[in-house]
Amino acid sequence: MAYHKAEPVAIEDPYRSDEIEVDLLLEAIYRKYGYDFRKYSRASLKRRIYNQIENCGLNNISELQYNVLYDQTAFVELLENLTINVTEMFRDPEFYLAFRKQVIPQLKTYPSIKVWHAGCSTGEEIYSMCILLREEGLLDRAQIYATDIDKNVLAKAKKGIFPIRSFKQYSDNYIKAGGTGSLSDYYTARYDGAIIDQSLKRNIVFADHDLVTDQVFGEIQVILCRNVMIYFDRALQDRVVGLFYDSLDLGGTLCLGSKESLRFNEYGSKFVHVNEKQKIYKKSQVGKKQ
Repeated sequence: MAYHKAEPVAIEDPYRSDEIEVDLLLEAIYRKYGYDFRKYSRASLKRRIYNQIENCGLNNISELQYNVLYDQTAFVELLENLTINVTEMFRDPEFYLAFRKQVIPQLKTYPSIKVWHAGCSTGEEIYSMCILLREEGLLDRAQIYATDIDKNVLAKAKKGIFPIRSFKQYSDNYIKAGGTGSLSDYYTARYDGAIIDQSLKRNIVFADHDLVTDQVFGEIQVILCRNVMIYFDRALQDRVVGLFYDSLDLGGTLCLGSKESLRFNEYGSKFVHVNEKQKIYKKSQVGKKQ
């Protein structure tokens, strides 16, 4: 009677080694540096972590963790990879056009306004909003808070110097966004750079702020957090929208990115649509289902 050796059965490991390594790396970053990426979208984080491993010529996440713990320069390099800094002036110009038509009229009824730009990156979208507010006669009575988790990109935003080669696209965006003049009125060209008009910075406060761990801003009329929450898991999205809800005045405006929504958010019923396509919402006193 012939006997056949049974093939080994593959058992799915619920505790995959790479997942454990990611958990340990994120915990190490939080405990060492205070940056909390533990509730960010895992797939997005892992892509960036493995990209950093490849760039540094390392073998695995554990080696990266060692470098991050004992070399602050290695941490800064990883932080720049983990944080998302894709931006441009008047990005998604249809949003700015909708904001100009549907939000500005309400803002003009206030004696003063506070605007919080959460996750401001290198600043192109901050200055875009400042230009829009100036053209609508509101900049002088506006206080703008520009915040980001990454102090390095905040420093770049504060300088307000951008590559001149980008301004052809920025000018096209500005026109589509309903600009009433010329974008060149708001910067000075120097060699390869464009220096933003200093008067646009007058009412901006730049500050580091972590949406994961830090607290609310009070009595805000407009919050912009565009294309940031797509990198958060569901629980963190709920937490952040709750933070925005508590920071906004009644009737205040929340602006999200084109791929973001309040549809399944814990706080979604506390907002009403101003412009569903452009993801502009208003804080409502009475909750309504989306």
